[in-house]
Amino acid sequence: MAASVKRQVWFWGVLAALLILALWGLANTILPYILGTALAYFLDPLADRLEKLGMSRVLATVTISVLVVLVFVLGIVLVVPLLIEQGQALSDSLPGLIERGSNLLVERFPSILDDNSTLRQSLRGLAEAVQARSGELANAVLGSAVSLLNIALLIVIVPVVAFYMLLDWDKAVAKVDELLPRQHAPKIRTIAAEIDRTVASFIRGMGTVCLLMGAFYATGLMLVGLQFGLVIGAFAGLITFIPYVGAILGGVLALGFGLVQFWGDWVQLGLVGAVFAAGQMIEGNVLTPKLVGSSVGLHPVWLILALSVFGALFGFVGMLVAVPVSAALGVVARHMAGAYKDSALYRGDPPMSDADPYRPGTPDDRA
Repeated sequence: MAASVKRQVWFWGVLAALLILALWGLANTILPYILGTALAYFLDPLADRLEKLGMSRVLATVTISVLVVLVFVLGIVLVVPLLIEQGQALSDSLPGLIERGSNLLVERFPSILDDNSTLRQSLRGLAEAVQARSGELANAVLGSAVSLLNIALLIVIVPVVAFYMLLDWDKAVAKVDELLPRQHAPKIRTIAAEIDRTVASFIRGMGTVCLLMGAFYATGLMLVGLQFGLVIGAFAGLITFIPYVGAILGGVLALGFGLVQFWGDWVQLGLVGAVFAAGQMIEGNVLTPKLVGSSVGLHPVWLILALSVFGALFGFVGMLVAVPVSAALGVVARHMAGAYKDSALYRGDPPMSDADPYRPGTPDDRA
């Protein structure tokens, strides 16, 4: 048994190392395949439901693919150009907005923000730096995005990969199941099912929440009349997967721009704040409980750490795989903790009676 365990450890260790090396060295090459597989995983439940309604897998896959292409084309035609336009306008207007905001502060607080004050000079320097760097930054971001994503290749390969993966998803899962070591197959299936529930709840559920909240924030800010409301709302929706951060950061940005644009019009500023207050209520009380669930198993700090580490190691591809990998590691860690608590190392041999649990703030009786 020991030799068998040792061989299994070597096998899975080597396999994990090969996967890490492939992710490291072939990140740009495998990006379209990761995106296509992720899209197929996202759409697989919809295909299963269509099959239950009587469609064949081929017809369900074709129907879903046509709908996704239509939504993608509509987004490219209607939303993306407006986002690019507002983003460019924001980049061009940001120095003037900073200068205008600093002037407003000087008018309201002349004793604190006079021309020779440190804060006044810092704001002026920030405006000059943004003005000098905005064009260079935009070009650098665009150039890096083009070189990293290779947009033309993505547009061609991702839909094809997604179509075939969605078509053969159940067969692929069955093939992987056949390769599991028979002795440990039940345990692996249990862990895999829990990982699937966690990842599905977070990616499918929270992805839908992010899209809905981004649309809500952007629409609300645009209806209020806030400049660059579409960009700010889309940004706030994009980071909604981190609890409270999307609403707080988006609200701070929106109120900051609103103060510059609507200074003195407190009704308009109140409406900007009301958009984010209403969005937070809808997200916390309706969308997240319904679409994500109350227990996903991904702590926000763990999620941020995973995004930071995988992004630093593997770039954009690392950020894409950070969530599912961190979810899988969290599930495995919980099972390992359970196995440890059932072991003689934890309970003793022979088993000892359970000690009283630690309660923070409870005084020690021996003190």
